Amino acid sequence: MLERRAAVAALLGNRPDDLFVVTGLGSTTWDVASLGESERDFYLWGAMGGAAMIGLGIALAQPKRRVLVLTGDGEMLMGMGSLATVGIQKPKNLAIVVFDNGVYGETGMQPSHTQGGVDLLKVAEACGIGARLDVYDEAGLRDLAKRLAGLNETLFARVRIAADDPPRVLPTRDGVELKQRFRRAIGV
Repeated sequence: MLERRAAVAALLGNRPDDLFVVTGLGSTTWDVASLGESERDFYLWGAMGGAAMIGLGIALAQPKRRVLVLTGDGEMLMGMGSLATVGIQKPKNLAIVVFDNGVYGETGMQPSHTQGGVDLLKVAEACGIGARLDVYDEAGLRDLAKRLAGLNETLFARVRIAADDPPRVLPTRDGVELKQRFRRAIGV
């Protein structure tokens, strides 16, 4: 199992300027913020289940920019229906990366449905997302980072991470400021 904060650093350490990141509720937000806040980051505070749809909207509205949705298994399970819409739309500039630790980390580490057998890769496949990766080691992370840098098709990746709770790095929580700075960065 990979350590999530190190995995985020591996994916975003040499982040291209045209890669915009939408994070799901909780851990992925703190992990991205631990790298230093960027105007190209859009954190979803209190919008559990919405990350993939927000990312899809940005990808469709900004087809020349690459969009990475970085979220956890609990958030993706809550918004699982969004994968059907992503699979129908198939934006070539959208990647959804799910950090799967098999627990609901924000509410007390209860087992999530992925621990009980729900396979998000198979769900993505059934929804029509053709490019799928199952990442569980450093080589897989390097491959995923390379694909993100040259993204030219809808991509879904599951990154298997250890269930841990590193210190929280809390980014800006002001929703208006987050929206305004992201709009400036994306040019609207």
